[in-house]
Amino acid sequence: MSFTIKNVLIPVEDSYATFDVQVVDGTICAIAPDLDVMGSEINGENKLLLPGFFNAHTHSSEMWQRGIMSMLPLELWLAELYDFAPLDLEKVYLSALGTAVETLLSGGTSVVDHLVLIPGKELETIATAVRAYQEVGIRAFVAPLIQDESLTAGIPAGKTQQNHEPYFRPTQATLAVIEEAVKQFHCPEEGISILVAPTGIQLCSDALFAGCIELSEKYNLCRHSHLLETKAQEKLAQEKYGCTAVTHLKRIGFLDYRTTLAHCVHLSDRDITILSETQSTVVHNPLSNFRLGSGIAPILKYRQAGVNVTFGCDGASSNDSQDLLEAIKIGSILHNVTDLDYQHWITPRQAVEMASLGGAKGLNMADQLGCLSVGKKADLVMYDLTNLSLLPRTDPIGLLVLGRPSNVVDSAWVNGKQIVADGKVTTIDVDNLRQELFNHSQWHTQRLSPTVAQIEPHYRSVMGL
Repeated sequence: MSFTIKNVLIPVEDSYATFDVQVVDGTICAIAPDLDVMGSEINGENKLLLPGFFNAHTHSSEMWQRGIMSMLPLELWLAELYDFAPLDLEKVYLSALGTAVETLLSGGTSVVDHLVLIPGKELETIATAVRAYQEVGIRAFVAPLIQDESLTAGIPAGKTQQNHEPYFRPTQATLAVIEEAVKQFHCPEEGISILVAPTGIQLCSDALFAGCIELSEKYNLCRHSHLLETKAQEKLAQEKYGCTAVTHLKRIGFLDYRTTLAHCVHLSDRDITILSETQSTVVHNPLSNFRLGSGIAPILKYRQAGVNVTFGCDGASSNDSQDLLEAIKIGSILHNVTDLDYQHWITPRQAVEMASLGGAKGLNMADQLGCLSVGKKADLVMYDLTNLSLLPRTDPIGLLVLGRPSNVVDSAWVNGKQIVADGKVTTIDVDNLRQELFNHSQWHTQRLSPTVAQIEPHYRSVMGL
């Protein structure tokens, strides 16, 4: 299976050049002018070719509550989310399809799904999401979200004595589910990888982290977790460990070159040094950090310290979208207000590299993905530079990152297989997906969450509100 893209614009150093690109058996085999056509010929005139981006942190099933969640900080927001999240497998399937489609049509060819599991149907949940991603053809890193402590354990105790209900599933049983998922579904060469993904220090014991580290070493799996998304988590880490969460995670061995950490809003300078030393990756989720009032992650500090950074949309009820180009734009220019020295600001080209090669590095695939070069896998996106939102003609990457591009993805390939053509996903019936999402939902207005009402007084007290 081969194809040749003719006369397509490609970024080179500080400018652009028109080249032909040959792909054979899923791999880029030549980039040069005036190549002979191998396989099918694709017209790249007035189009920009880039490596596919990574939507490096999301929760697909949150799609069912987008637009409805109350304006609450994370700890209370989670309580509302779970009060109104009776998932079934059909909804898991449809929201994974939706997440894949929205990611693809905003420049992403890979998605990291921190997948919420249906209690008692954990493996079925994973199988269902995997099936959806395989049908669309996106490269999927399925990270089953696991914890072994109950929701209230994620809120600092302060000066009070708190008693938490035990979690419904024992730690070892949870780890057994993940190991079985690895055996059944982990197949990177076919575009599906399983990650070990404890939700974070706020709801996970050291025993769960240790079990995840063991599985990661045994099967060479990447690791994924939330880290210090909120001030409450910063306080909680001091209560639990007597040190920062980053210091603790380093101590127990969770941080390494295969570890991606979502959010990382509240870190000290010493924490940043540790992330750099351990080659851990930060996944920047600017929109959910705004939506939940979590804060602004110090991304410019991370970059100056040599920490690898990439972008995520986060779940579609804390964003409430899966528009990767929007996350890249906001996640870049936001930091112009955090540092007066404009020489530190993120340029559009740097943002593109963070979204592509940064994601590949975090998932231990920089040797295969993340840039346009011979020998890399053909995970490619071609943008239509005649689209109204990319005109008039100036700097194509500047228009893509700094503008408000819509419907600009002309084509996309994953592992050399074309799954978007003429701006449309070709592998599934998107009109049918729209109808199914409509049919499985209904208009809502504000809801009252009993769990929020129960825990809010303590939260406000311990946070000094």
